Amino acid sequence: MFVRQLQYLVAVAREGHFGRAAGTCHVSQPTLSAGIRRLEDELGLPLVIRSHRFLGLTEDGERVLTWARRMVADYDGLLQELSGTSAGLCGVLRLGAVAAAMPVLSSLVNSFCGRYPDVRVQVLPLAAGEVQRRLDERELDAAVTITALDPLARVRTADLYEERYVLLTSHPASLRGAMGVVSWADAAEYPLCLLTRDTESRRIIDRIWASLDVASQPRVEVGDFPAAWSQVRTGGWATIVPHSFIETIDLPGGIAALALIEPEWRSLVCLAISDRDPPAPLAAALLRHAQQRHEPSPAKADIREPAHA
Repeated sequence: MFVRQLQYLVAVAREGHFGRAAGTCHVSQPTLSAGIRRLEDELGLPLVIRSHRFLGLTEDGERVLTWARRMVADYDGLLQELSGTSAGLCGVLRLGAVAAAMPVLSSLVNSFCGRYPDVRVQVLPLAAGEVQRRLDERELDAAVTITALDPLARVRTADLYEERYVLLTSHPASLRGAMGVVSWADAAEYPLCLLTRDTESRRIIDRIWASLDVASQPRVEVGDFPAAWSQVRTGGWATIVPHSFIETIDLPGGIAALALIEPEWRSLVCLAISDRDPPAPLAAALLRHAQQRHEPSPAKADIREPAHA
C-alpha cells in the first residue's frame, strides 16, 4: 500500500491535477486523495498544498517526491525482473521522443513490440531540453533524442541513425529542373512555416543560420511536422523537416523536396536510458534491441526528385 501511495503522489505532481492523476492511476479522485492523506499521516508531514484545486507540493512534498520517483521506478523494475526471463518481459515502457525523431519511431516500437508481445509502450512527446531531467527523475524509461544541442550525462546510449534536413516547398522556382538541392542561405528567403523555437529541429535550424550569419523570420510557427506539412500543401508555404519525415508522406505533384546543403548538416539520433545499476529491465531490453538492429539510416536514402507542375 505504501508504494501505491507514492505512485499517487508522483502522478499528482506530474499531472498538476487531482482528477487527471486519478485517471492515470485508474482510481477515483477520492481514492487518490485519501491515499495521499494516509501517506502524509504516515510520514507526519504535509505534502500537498490543498485548496479547491491542486496548488503544488510543500517544501517537504518536493523532497519526498524525489525519493518517491526513485522508489516507484525501482518497484516497477522489480516487478519487471520478476516477470520472468527476457522473453517473458511484461509491463509498461515509457518512451519519450523529440519531434525530430517521431517520424521513424514507429519502426523501433513496432519491432520491439513484436519481440516482446507482453510489453506495452507509451510514446510521449519531449520538448527540447527535457530529456536529461525526465530520465534523472525516472519519469521516462528511455528517450530518443538528438544529442548535438544537449549532450546527456549519466546515460547509456545506442546510436540509431544520422538525420539530415530537406526543404519542402511549392514555390514555382523550385519546380523547374531536377537539381533537388538548395543552400541553407537561399532557403531562408522562402516564405517559411517552421516548428516553434522550443523544438530540437528548430534550434538546429536557427543554429545553422546563425553560423552563416543569415537572419530568417518565419511567417508561421506550428507545434509539429504534420501541421507544417499541412501549411505547405494548402497555403503555399515552405518548411524544413528531417529527411525521415518525407518517408512517411506521399509528395503530391507541385511539391518539391530539396536537400539542404552548404552546409550539409547531419544530426545523430540516439536512444538513451538512465545509467542505473541495475538498469530497469524494460529499458535495458529496449537498448539491447536497438543495438542489435541493423536498418539502413534514413539519411542515406536518396532525396526524391522535385515534382513538376
